Amino acid sequence: MDIGGRETAQRSRLFKASASAFPVFESERQRAERVKAEKGFRVRHLMRETGITEAQALDLIDLIGNDTNSLLREARLLNK
Repeated sequence: MDIGGRETAQRSRLFKASASAFPVFESERQRAERVKAEKGFRVRHLMRETGITEAQALDLIDLIGNDTNSLLREARLLNK
């Protein structure tokens, strides 16, 4: 490979690395939709894994947050 080809390859790798470092921006609406979808997923997951109700799952998420292990532990305690 000649010097020019090597430079081009290095620039290409550098561009790919720096392009992936830029954050992806989302609008407030997109963020709200994503958060709502993630919460819905967590609710369904908790219901399926532990047998709690939708209302109980929503309450747990509001109290604890998104930590999956903590949510599962508390949901199992609720279901006893």
